[in-house]
Amino acid sequence: MSNPFQINGGACVAMTGKNCVAIACDLRLGMQSLTISNNFPKVFSFSSPTTSPSTPAASTPTVYLGLTGLATDINTVHDTLRYKTNLYRLREERSISPKTFAQLISTSLYEKRFGPWFVSPVVAGLDGKTGDPFICGFDSIGCIDYAKDFIVAGTADDQLFGTCEGLWEEGLGPDELFETISQALLSAVDRDALSGWGAYVYVIEKDKVTKRLLKGRQD
Repeated sequence: MSNPFQINGGACVAMTGKNCVAIACDLRLGMQSLTISNNFPKVFSFSSPTTSPSTPAASTPTVYLGLTGLATDINTVHDTLRYKTNLYRLREERSISPKTFAQLISTSLYEKRFGPWFVSPVVAGLDGKTGDPFICGFDSIGCIDYAKDFIVAGTADDQLFGTCEGLWEEGLGPDELFETISQALLSAVDRDALSGWGAYVYVIEKDKVTKRLLKGRQD
């Protein structure tokens, strides 16, 4: 029987920098070795726009979620977390912070531990008050893996560990972080038949988020 985490392929990586954080994913959707689409992004924003004039944009937490695994479960988990974060925003009258969002994901996955979702979430964001970068990963039943450098997930995770270990350095600026995460992801997916076909990279800073499209090999 095929591993459900590898049926549709995909790769995701998050990295920290100096007062910034980046998250990137590939664009391939496949059915094992058969490629179905080259436009299946796996990173989603859970940040809310600032609506109150008394709340500066810099104090609003920025949260992004990357999901790899079974494509149907990716859509289900995304919709479920979107619903829960909207309820949180209505109840608390504030945006959810990255650390709170990580706990929400953990409890949501643990609720399904007897019939788990086949996804490997990656969270990246900046704290709204301190501006500190935050990244973490999860297993399929919600155990949180905190990191100070990088988090990888997907079918290219072994390759990503190698490229990230070789390229990441402490204290990277936004431009350096973009170059590092882009090179790490493209080098890794070129060595994995189940991921690749381009990528999206999000570089998150205190006052802006930069999204870039990377063109990768289409074979």
